[in-house]
Amino acid sequence: MSEGLTLNSPLTAVPGIGAYYAKLLGRLEIKTVENLLYHFPSRYQDFSVRKKVAELVVGDTITLSGQLLKLDAVRTRYGRSFLKGIFRDETGLLNLLWFNQPYLKTSLPLLQELILSGAVEADNNRLVIINPVIEASGDLTHTGGLIAVYPETKGLSSKWLRSKIKLLINAIKTEIKDGDYLPEALLEKFRFSGLDDALSNIHFPKDVSGAQTARNRFAFEELLFLHLATLIRKKEWDGKKTGIKITDPLKKVQPFLDGLPFKLTATQDSSLREILADFGKEKPMNRLLQGDVGSGKTVVALAAVYTLHQARYSSIYMAPTEILAKQHFATAQKLLSPFGINVRLITGSSGKEIEKDLPQADLTIGTHALLFRPVPKGKLGLVIIDEQHRFGVEQRSKLLEGTDPARFPHLLTMTATPIPRTLSLTLYGDLDLSVISELPPNRIPIKTWVVPPEKREAAYEWIKKQTGQTFIVCPFIEESETLTTVKAAVSEFNYLKQNIFPGARLGLLHGRMKSGEKEAVMKEFREKKLDILVATPVVEVGIDIPEATVMVIEGANHFGLASLHQLRGRVGRGNQQSYCLLFADTKESGSITRLKTMEKFNNGRELAEEDLKWRGPGQIFGTSQHGFLNLKTADITDYQLIKITGETAQELINQGPDNFPRLFQKVGRNTSQSVNPN
Repeated sequence: MSEGLTLNSPLTAVPGIGAYYAKLLGRLEIKTVENLLYHFPSRYQDFSVRKKVAELVVGDTITLSGQLLKLDAVRTRYGRSFLKGIFRDETGLLNLLWFNQPYLKTSLPLLQELILSGAVEADNNRLVIINPVIEASGDLTHTGGLIAVYPETKGLSSKWLRSKIKLLINAIKTEIKDGDYLPEALLEKFRFSGLDDALSNIHFPKDVSGAQTARNRFAFEELLFLHLATLIRKKEWDGKKTGIKITDPLKKVQPFLDGLPFKLTATQDSSLREILADFGKEKPMNRLLQGDVGSGKTVVALAAVYTLHQARYSSIYMAPTEILAKQHFATAQKLLSPFGINVRLITGSSGKEIEKDLPQADLTIGTHALLFRPVPKGKLGLVIIDEQHRFGVEQRSKLLEGTDPARFPHLLTMTATPIPRTLSLTLYGDLDLSVISELPPNRIPIKTWVVPPEKREAAYEWIKKQTGQTFIVCPFIEESETLTTVKAAVSEFNYLKQNIFPGARLGLLHGRMKSGEKEAVMKEFREKKLDILVATPVVEVGIDIPEATVMVIEGANHFGLASLHQLRGRVGRGNQQSYCLLFADTKESGSITRLKTMEKFNNGRELAEEDLKWRGPGQIFGTSQHGFLNLKTADITDYQLIKITGETAQELINQGPDNFPRLFQKVGRNTSQSVNPN
């Protein structure tokens, strides 16, 4: 093992991990030695039961000691090949078969003491173990106990990962022990083992109890880091002062409200009043506005922009996608331009020639391109970040760079993603929260149905009879190698156009299309020149087509309920009855029961709580929001642990970060990583 190897070393410093394997590990977000050691098992295979050959029965999962007598490569008459072996101990002989592992022919020694693990099956009245794991007797890694099974990617097996992780743990055991982030007092108080023992026990446990003890320590650690990061952000924000204290904000906003063609709902009004109250304080606002899809968050945000403009301050409004940014731009022009407020749009595809006009912009709307364009911030009074969880801490900080320290702007973050209460406690404890809990009046609830495979054709016939426009959403752009049953947008578009809706006008929309292509398709759909839009979840946020009345979601069982709810919210925005059809490509009872929750609830927060029970925190936001919450061992529904770690985090903050340098350096590294916008 290379000298000088530490937890922070890059993977290429590890013997046996060159550029090729480093690239494969990168798919699993593993870039350093520490990342690899923190790539925890998803489950364990139990090979702890030891038996003799004579004792074996079908269904046993066991470990044997003995010798490999014979190993032959066999080719069938159809051209397929496999390895056939005979294993023996003092009580008898056992047949072995290996498929797709030809390299074992030259790597497995004959007539030497070996350890074998696997599941016993029957083959023509003979006992056999198919694809057993074999290694030399001694310090066992892959056999003989609880064997870790990891999240994998193509080209990286759990066996490969186990081998490298074991080498690392043994090679830098001292560095791991000395680099423990948790203070000694916490280890003693909660009876946790040190980092070196915890890593050994989670990857190579002697028994179930040892594995669980290690997981308890890492679950505590994960939630503690979340709380500490939240408290640090809160403390930093509380230390800021602002010169942007607005006098009589309620009076200033009234002309804007009077000009609206509708009246705000009760919770729109209360949320706006909370925002305006913040404008009247010395401390800059740091508020999260949460509201269901279609609840009217944008209008509340623009009312805040208007108020700041009346006090002669400009605003920035950042959205995660170009489609959403352009929709906000159109809405802002409609509602703010009559008051002489100049609105500008900046996206990755917008020309730089507009930048000469930026000093005159009262409101600049854009995507993450705003982070890399010279947006004037001298008189900046308000920063709005829509679907804020899609932007990392570093990105939000970059947006605020260059602002006048004596005039630090107010910050309003918004999300339509319904957030369970326990997630709010840990993720957004540094924010003041406003919630728009109702939809505008006269909205007709969307009828939702789960459609099993056998009813697909009938559903297509029903869609043909509808008068409104239809969305058909597929999880992936092209056919997936691993999820072959999941409909891909490109192939599904061609299939539907040729075979199901030959007389209809179909359009295709996905994230790999160029900006101009996306805009052209959306313009056609908006102008009712298309009947059906086949798309990836790029339509999840920000598409407002009042005439669309049918949402079809292919492979719905592969989405979280929160993501399904976001997609469902693309219809039901007009005055007609709308429908959401969830096409499931499985009959598995648990998946169908989970999907039927969508038939019962139209409320996003209730769905989010249900989703948390079904899928866990790492999945509830769906594939399009990957990276939002990457908990490996903690259970976000564990209220007791959330409470304990929250109290512990506050105690550590009170004692001062200088007393726990390793811990707070670790928290800083964890929270500085950005989440790339989609």
